[in-house]
Amino acid sequence: MSIKNIAIIAHVDHGKTTLVDKMLLAGKLFKDHERPGELIMDNNDLERERGITIVSKNVSVNYNNTKINIIDTPGHADFGGEVERVLNMADGVLLLVDAFEGPMPQTRFVLQKAIALGLKPIVVINKVDKPNCRPEEVHEMVFDLMFNLDATEDQLNFPTLYGSAKEGWMSTDVKRKTDNIIDLLDTIIKYIPEPRIDKGTTQLLITSIDFSPYTGRIAIGRLQRGSLKEGQQVSLCHRDGSIVRTRVKELHVFIGLGRTKVSSVEAGDICALVGIENFEIGDTIADIDNPEPLPPITIDEPTMSMLFTINNSPFFGKEGKFVTSRHIYDRLQKELERNLALRVEDTNSSDSWNVFGRGVLHLSILIETMRREGFELQVGQPQVIIKHIDGVKSEPVEELTVDVLDDYSGKVIELVTRRKGELLSMERKGDRTVLEFHIPSRGIIGLRNNVLTATAGEAIMAHRFIEFQAYKGDIDKRNNGSLVCLETGTAIAYALDKLQDRGKFFVKPGDDVYEGQVVGENTREEDITLNITKTKKLTNMRASGADDKAKLAPPIVFSLEEALEYIQHDEYVEITPKSIRLRKILLKEHERKRSNK
Repeated sequence: MSIKNIAIIAHVDHGKTTLVDKMLLAGKLFKDHERPGELIMDNNDLERERGITIVSKNVSVNYNNTKINIIDTPGHADFGGEVERVLNMADGVLLLVDAFEGPMPQTRFVLQKAIALGLKPIVVINKVDKPNCRPEEVHEMVFDLMFNLDATEDQLNFPTLYGSAKEGWMSTDVKRKTDNIIDLLDTIIKYIPEPRIDKGTTQLLITSIDFSPYTGRIAIGRLQRGSLKEGQQVSLCHRDGSIVRTRVKELHVFIGLGRTKVSSVEAGDICALVGIENFEIGDTIADIDNPEPLPPITIDEPTMSMLFTINNSPFFGKEGKFVTSRHIYDRLQKELERNLALRVEDTNSSDSWNVFGRGVLHLSILIETMRREGFELQVGQPQVIIKHIDGVKSEPVEELTVDVLDDYSGKVIELVTRRKGELLSMERKGDRTVLEFHIPSRGIIGLRNNVLTATAGEAIMAHRFIEFQAYKGDIDKRNNGSLVCLETGTAIAYALDKLQDRGKFFVKPGDDVYEGQVVGENTREEDITLNITKTKKLTNMRASGADDKAKLAPPIVFSLEEALEYIQHDEYVEITPKSIRLRKILLKEHERKRSNK
């Protein structure tokens, strides 16, 4: 049986996970009515709720005596670490593009990696059932993009399919609608090359890690050359050059959605090895007598950092199971094993760490996962990594794309240029405009909220890291100060009502609050401390006027990313399994005054 290894790449929400599901259906792995409307590939809760792929997955389909290994990749540039290592396993890529939107920044990000690795692309123009779609134009745009990314003659000579993954059809001709995706499977078999197998002894680069509570860590990778057998003695070559002898206890290959135990694997197939210990992603499994390591995977550097610390607020330990510094430290170390683009550094204190990642989304997904596992922690304001390159102070710069209704484009340009963004291009698409900017990563923190407010929620934003450039100077921060709670207690409607002219609140009557908690946003620039736990004083005198009913504006509720982007340098976000609170680092008012002096 021949093997084809293919990775699916696309911008967020262009339908790649839906397409993989339809390919599994075509491979007769289960019947459609068994899992109605459920995305099989996005199998963790966070992926399903957000509708994005975070961790790459492997599945396979058997068709016409060919085994097609499919690797589903994340679309966000924040998960670039996932994408880079996964493309090492593939011989070709399916580039999925929306028939209306065309190639987007994140598509470009992943495609650049694939073309540099010399992978053969097949272009799938998806969602041709949408109104106003323009498949022919999009096909031209894809060609131009590949040309700009220095694709070879062979890569530019790519086959194109049109169809709708949602409706479950693909065709080589945009005018001919079929009722299945067989054209796609035939195209994969015809154009994607067989795995290139070098002559020589065993070599397998570990590109992914799985975990089983029974067998421990499982190494996943593609066997580049040679063969592997169950119980075989092998060398484990670490990235630092050291070599350890070890033994493969079990071998598994991917069949359908699961894995199947086999006695041996030949070069070219993707397999999972059980029984290897103390390995990292990027290590090589090689021959016992003549070990030859493969070059390790290079990963883009992190661009952002946050301070993680234990929860020491007055409400610590009320909602979470894991609250001590040892719990948090162990969890971060565990994350480092499989999350390649993450770094953790110790600080001067034993209960806080600097965590470096690829962006606010990358780090917030880690925090949200920890929160759901029962952790309590506090996180500081996201900081951009500043480097000194050839003696010049430099910061990361990103390419930002905003797709917005024509009426709002002026407001968006004003907001972005105020944050040191430079407008590169404006392109009309129907009644919408696509704006492209270069903007420092610092300027993107907190920008999404402002843009969504200014455009009545109509803007679609995407950004990707380009390079480090000379520091652009100071950027305007949040103009409004915080409303800070004076004492611990319960928020009272009477007090909130009387203080409404001071700003907008983040809490509602009946919420427990503590001294130093940020309970709202001031209408002015400075912070104000106020008492929202005060009740109405009752006397035995009859009130001369009737009591007015308190009419309260609904509180502002932050998502985790919004909270991280909102806080100032002297504030933390407190995260527990049930709550997200904002607080001052120094809870006592006299301590804050002293530190400001």
